[in-house]
Amino acid sequence: MASISAISFTNSAFPSPALSTRAMAKELYFHHDGSAMKKLQTGVDMVAELVGVTLGPKGRNVVLQNKYGPPKIVNDGVTVLKEIELEDPLENVGAKLVRHAGAKTNDLAGDGSTTSVVLAQGLIAEGMKVIAAGMNPIQISRGIEKTANALVCELKLMSREIEDHELADVAAVSAGNDYAVGYTICEALQKVGKRGFITIEKGKSTESSLQIVEGMQFDRGYLSPYFVTDRQKMIVEFHNCKLLLVDKIIKDPKELFKILDSAVKEKYPIVIIAEGVEKEALAPVIRNKLRGVLKVAAIKAPAFGERKSNYLDDIAILTGGSMLSTVIRDEMGLTLEKARKEALGTASKVLITKNSTLIVTDGSTQAAVQKRVSQIQRLVENTEENFQKKILNERIAKLSGGIAILQVGAQTEVELKDKHLRIEDALNATKAAIEEGVVVGGGCSLLRLSLKVDGIKELLDNEEQKIGADIFKRALHYPIRLIAKNAGVNGSVVTSKVLSNDDVRYGYNAARDCYEDLVTAGILDPSKVVRCCLEHAASVAKVFLTSSAVVVDIKELEPISRRKPVPTSGIGPMGL
Repeated sequence: MASISAISFTNSAFPSPALSTRAMAKELYFHHDGSAMKKLQTGVDMVAELVGVTLGPKGRNVVLQNKYGPPKIVNDGVTVLKEIELEDPLENVGAKLVRHAGAKTNDLAGDGSTTSVVLAQGLIAEGMKVIAAGMNPIQISRGIEKTANALVCELKLMSREIEDHELADVAAVSAGNDYAVGYTICEALQKVGKRGFITIEKGKSTESSLQIVEGMQFDRGYLSPYFVTDRQKMIVEFHNCKLLLVDKIIKDPKELFKILDSAVKEKYPIVIIAEGVEKEALAPVIRNKLRGVLKVAAIKAPAFGERKSNYLDDIAILTGGSMLSTVIRDEMGLTLEKARKEALGTASKVLITKNSTLIVTDGSTQAAVQKRVSQIQRLVENTEENFQKKILNERIAKLSGGIAILQVGAQTEVELKDKHLRIEDALNATKAAIEEGVVVGGGCSLLRLSLKVDGIKELLDNEEQKIGADIFKRALHYPIRLIAKNAGVNGSVVTSKVLSNDDVRYGYNAARDCYEDLVTAGILDPSKVVRCCLEHAASVAKVFLTSSAVVVDIKELEPISRRKPVPTSGIGPMGL
C-alpha cells in the first residue's frame, strides 16, 4: 500500500531543470517601406475575418481540427481565437496581438471576444490609412485613447439596470438567439438568486437539465497550479473528498504527516483550507501529489481575521453537520498533529479554479445549516452597523443560497461541446448584465456612440488627436456592418437607416431581418461587455499603430530524414 515516506516529506527541495545556454537567433523587420506593418495587418485581418463569421444571430460555425477525437464545431469566438497559429511569423505576431483584445474581454466580461477583435481591426485598418498619409502615430493613438475613455463615460449614461424578465433575453442573444438556453439560465437564477452560483456540467442524457444542490462558493483559488487535475481547463476536481479546516498558518510539514498519511492509506482526496501554507510545508505536499501518491489541493481560507474564523466555522457546519467537522485551532486544545479523520469535513464534489472554490454537499447537513442561518439572522437583527450587517447577510447568502448545476445534454460529442460553449457565454453575459446593466444590442449601442464623437473632438488638444477620434467614429460602424453582412444584407444601408431614426431603442434585428424597437424585441447587450470591447480594442490598436519594428525568431530548418532502404531477404533477383 502506498504511503508518504518521512524522507520524501521532509526534503522540500525541487530538482532544478537544466538551463539551456544557447540563445535563439532573431530576425529584425523595420517599417522603412511599410511592408512589416502590412504583414502584421494581414494577420489582424485574417483573425478578424475568421472569428467574424460567428458574429450575430445569423453567424456561422467554425470547424476546428482536433488531433485526438472528433473535430470541434463551434460558434464561440474565444475558442476559435485560441486555435489560430499562422505560418508566416510576422502575420502570426499581428494575429496574436489582436487575439489578446478578444481574450482579455472574455476573461473580464465572459463574452464579446468577437466584437472586440472586429472593433480592433476597424481601428487598425482606419489608423493605418491616415498614418500612411503622413500623420503622427503617437498623436493619433492619444486621440484614440482619449476618445475610448470618453465613450466609456457616455456608455454609462446610456446603460440601465436589467429587469428580471429581461435576463432570459440577454442569455438568449448571447447564445445565438437560442431561447431554450435563455429560459434555463433565467430559471436557475430565480432559484439561487441573482448573486447565486451556477455551474455547467456535461449531462448523461440527450436533454439539458437543471439541478439545485447544497453548497458554497467563495473567491479563493488553489495555492499552486501543480494541484490541477484537468490540465486543459486548469481546474482541480475531486469527488467524495474530505476537507481539513485549519485556522492558522501551516509552517511545519511534519504537522500534516498523520492526517495525509491516513488519506493515502484510505484512498480519499483531501482539500486543505488554511489561513496560509508556507513554502516549506507546501513543497512536500506538491511533490507527493505529482508522484501520484496523494490526491490533494490546498487553498487559502476566505476573508481575514474574525471574518475568516467565522467562514471556517460555516464551512465546518456545511460539510460536517452538527460540528462533526471541526476547525483546527490551537487555542481550542486541538492541534494539527493530533487531528484525525473524524475532524475532517465531507463534500460530494469540490471544484477549484485559479480564483474560486466550489464546495458541493449531498444535502445531509441541511438541518444544521438552517440552524446556523437562523443564528446569523438573529445577529443581523441585533446589529446596528451597516457594514457588519452586510457581512452577515453575505454569510447567510453563501450558506443558504444553494448551487445550480446545469447539465448540458446533446445527441453527439460534437454538438455537446458547441452547446456547452454557448451556455457558458450566455451565463457570463447574464452575470455581466446583472453587474453593470444593459444597453440596446445588435451593435446599435456602438453605432449610437459614434454620434457622440463629434462632441468629444472639441475637448481634444490638436488636429491629429481629432483624426484619432474620427478613426474611432468609423471603426464603431464595423460590428453592425458585419452582423448585417452575416445576415445577407448590405451593412452600409443598415447603418444609414438606423442612424436616420433618433430613437435610441430603434435598430436592426438581424434574426427577423427587420427594423424595430430592439428593447421590446429583447435584443440587449450587457454594458460590461460593450465597455470591455471599447477599452481592449482601443488598447490593442493604440499599441499596434505606434509600432515601427518587429523582432521574430528565425525558423530553424529541420533536417530531411532519409528513407531507410527496404530490407532484402538475401535472395538474388528472380531468374538468376
